[in-house]
Amino acid sequence: MSLSFPYGAFNTPWEFAWAVLSIVLIDIVLAGDNAVVIALAVRTLPPKQRLLGILLGSGVAVVLRVGLTFIAAQLLAMNYIKLIGGGLILWIAVKLLLDNTGDKTHGQAAGGIGQAVWLILVADITMSIDNVLAVAGASKGHFPLLLFGLGLSIPLVVFTSNLLAKLMDRYPAIIYVGAAILGKVGGEMIMTDRLVEEVFHPARWLTHAVEGLLALGVILVALGWRRTRRSANH
Repeated sequence: MSLSFPYGAFNTPWEFAWAVLSIVLIDIVLAGDNAVVIALAVRTLPPKQRLLGILLGSGVAVVLRVGLTFIAAQLLAMNYIKLIGGGLILWIAVKLLLDNTGDKTHGQAAGGIGQAVWLILVADITMSIDNVLAVAGASKGHFPLLLFGLGLSIPLVVFTSNLLAKLMDRYPAIIYVGAAILGKVGGEMIMTDRLVEEVFHPARWLTHAVEGLLALGVILVALGWRRTRRSANH
């Protein structure tokens, strides 16, 4: 005779405990990309507004992730979704690099906390489809556990992004590393889009090569854009 365990799809306390551990590890691993976006978006805000921007952006993004959970599987099955999302991430990467490296015509500070939160939301939701599916899969449809996983991402991202923003103040080279990471993420999304995979069947080496090229490309485009605008102004 087996004892019933009142936690939905989990048959034993050990299965439930393993699911909790899996969700914690998933959140830790996946918090990095989101933290890079947030750190870049809030870096040029006044220090007193920085934490508020991080909290607002992270909090609203997690609320939207809950809603996204219910349609994530359908979204991933559609062509162009990740292709468009990858393009958005590349644009955000270039814009944030310009904002954080002295291009005053695109200065984040002028937009203030509202613009920072908006960029955080767009980037977070764009990058979160796979993340949400990973947490949803580990929770096996157990909604309180799903909320736990999504809620846990808030303190992880807040801590990591706040630390990154401070490091960027001290070591500006990290800004370029962060932009390159976003370029790689955008490349990965483009190369793993359903349409791209079905039409081109890209080999793994080609996917990695495109990710590397776009990581470098984000930096080169931002530098070229700045040089062109400076030449036009003079």
